[in-house]
Amino acid sequence: MEKNKLKKLITKIFVKHKLSKKHAIICAEALVNAELVGAPSHGLSRLKMYCDRINKKVINPRPKIKIKRISQSITHIDANNSIGFVAADIGIKKAIENAKKTGIGLVGIKNSGHYGLSGYYAEQAVKKNLITLVFTNAPPAIAPHGALKSLFGTNPICFATPTNSKIPFILDTSVSMINRGKIRIAARTGKKIPEGVALDIFGKPTTDAKKALAGVQLPIAGYRGSGLAWMVDILSGVFTGGNHSGKVKDPFDDFTGPQNIGHLFIVMKANLFMKNFNQRIRENIKRIKKLPKLKGVKEILYPGQSKFNRYKKDYKNQIIITENISRDISLLLSKL
Repeated sequence: MEKNKLKKLITKIFVKHKLSKKHAIICAEALVNAELVGAPSHGLSRLKMYCDRINKKVINPRPKIKIKRISQSITHIDANNSIGFVAADIGIKKAIENAKKTGIGLVGIKNSGHYGLSGYYAEQAVKKNLITLVFTNAPPAIAPHGALKSLFGTNPICFATPTNSKIPFILDTSVSMINRGKIRIAARTGKKIPEGVALDIFGKPTTDAKKALAGVQLPIAGYRGSGLAWMVDILSGVFTGGNHSGKVKDPFDDFTGPQNIGHLFIVMKANLFMKNFNQRIRENIKRIKKLPKLKGVKEILYPGQSKFNRYKKDYKNQIIITENISRDISLLLSKL
């Protein structure tokens, strides 16, 4: 389906679910972007889930978002259980605004929900020549090192910086070996997941996606990954006023209340310390790319290059709608 046609369709669905047109457009653009950068696990596969949560009254389609200015640099936002896209859109724009004024912008958000890809928001700041860090927590998926039960989410970490070129450096990664969205898609389509990424409820390695969802996901780098997940839980949950330590509800399966996810945006002027930052970052990337390459490696890529190339390639193409997603969209439209 052509991307603009798809955006209009998604916007229509969200408007019919009582979002304002402005907020519906924000959601539609984020979901379509995820498809264009090759991250379908954060795209249309979640559309029905968001609508289900609105229908179950655990997402507030007409939130009264409170923005508290703590200083010229720091802002605290109570998202009033809005859909995460809207809360994060306000948050990153406020962080950018603060950074432009003072050199650094710090925004904490509570009472939000799942907001899609962290890199989507980081890229908005990078386009303004700002360095960005983004943190958000998630429902239990990873067991703390030494524990038998999952408690931490896949808790993505995102770092982004201008590169003095068209392609920004955007590292957007979860602290798990595989993001949970990919496991959900595999479970829905009956596909296997890679080895070494999850354990079943008995603590045994599994490639069965459904058993992985019921069991435990493995963190990157063993106990170090567990430590990073804990760090993100503190920064985006404890620090902001969001839920933490396993209290974030699963968006697909738990409709007993809002998620109250926390987000943290840290945005800085790239030339805050060194006025020749652009020259220095260009030199940094050039030196690394000139290193001797392993056999079969054509180019040493920095984080964000692959997604940019994929986006550029897919931007003019049709977005492929799978049978499952087509069924979801038809179901949602039939209820309007």
